[in-house]
Amino acid sequence: MLRQFLMLAAFFGFTGVGLGAFAAHGLKDRLSSDYLAVFHTGVNYQLIHALALLALAVLSVQVPGRLVNAAGVMFCIGIVLFSGSLYALTLSGVRLFGVITPFGGLAFLVGWACLGMAAWNLGKA
Repeated sequence: MLRQFLMLAAFFGFTGVGLGAFAAHGLKDRLSSDYLAVFHTGVNYQLIHALALLALAVLSVQVPGRLVNAAGVMFCIGIVLFSGSLYALTLSGVRLFGVITPFGGLAFLVGWACLGMAAWNLGKA
């Protein structure tokens, strides 16, 4: 999973920086301060989890297994659902997209739980 997680980390990191710059320069005069803050929340979570994917790429070589892989998959799903729904909400104004956001948050939580379980299992022989 090293290559896949590295590529996903690079993609989400690249697009996160690009979307952050877009918000700071292209949206600051078009969105309300509340919507701009929501957009930035999406960017922050995307970038944090892009870094988490980078760490998982390295970890997947040292500690291969289903839990590490599941954590990476859950982080990707979380980025798409959580950050993606916040981007869609702010850019479209359709508040229904906000219903999707908690599912992305749940995916992040499941990913972190999988990582925690993988760490717990390291001590077992």
